[in-house]
Amino acid sequence: MPSSLRRWITVATLALAAFGWQRAALAQSAPAAQPTVAAAADLKFAVEEVAKLFEQRTGHKLRLVFGSSGNFYSQILQGAPFHLFMSADEDFVFKLADAGKTLDRGRLYAYGRIGIMVPKGSPLKADGELKDLAAALKDGRLRKFAIAAPDHAPYGKRAKEALQHVGIWEAIQPKLVYGENIAQTAQFATSGSTEGGIIALSLAKAPQVAALGDFALIPESWHQPLAQRMVLMKDAPQAVRQFYDFLATPEAQAIMVRYGFAMPKE
Repeated sequence: MPSSLRRWITVATLALAAFGWQRAALAQSAPAAQPTVAAAADLKFAVEEVAKLFEQRTGHKLRLVFGSSGNFYSQILQGAPFHLFMSADEDFVFKLADAGKTLDRGRLYAYGRIGIMVPKGSPLKADGELKDLAAALKDGRLRKFAIAAPDHAPYGKRAKEALQHVGIWEAIQPKLVYGENIAQTAQFATSGSTEGGIIALSLAKAPQVAALGDFALIPESWHQPLAQRMVLMKDAPQAVRQFYDFLATPEAQAIMVRYGFAMPKE
């Protein structure tokens, strides 16, 4: 096993283990005043880079927690001490706003994309039109295929829509391995435990992931848009409010674009 792959699996495993602990204990253990950002897992590399630049400019250090948007939505409803929620699906933000949990209805910060990722040595091809994936279902090359859980992960929901678009959703379901979020799905899709998976372009753009296999974009017309919206909580401290504004600056947006996000025009 290549050393880069071992490092990725180790880091991903530790990160996921840490996230599991955070999800269970955050509401009880995290200081309420600690500036905390709950961000969709597709943002991991991009937002870490933006936050680092923000810290250099302002001196404010933020606590970043990554996971599935659906899980964060449920945790915020239950009172988890997050101050900024960066969702991969704007509907979760609207629901929180309607429940009176947020400062307002937030702001679109990006549009995401999905694609197929296959690890080195996979019998699958990185074919964005999913024709080879359909063929592999028939000829026996496909044993396992990873997507994020569609019930709470927006990128999983869009993956399901793309698979439905090409007419293979029913046939592929017995082969599916579901990631808790899109970061775990990327681990499954690149570790060799599956023949591939559908992951976020923003993760495939990260050098740590790109080195592990091949990636091809799926046409965006095959699924609903990944309209990603962020929103402040009513008790957000000043540092988090500044970060919210910083995300709209040309410097921050340039980082997001480099990771494959499209910027909203509003």
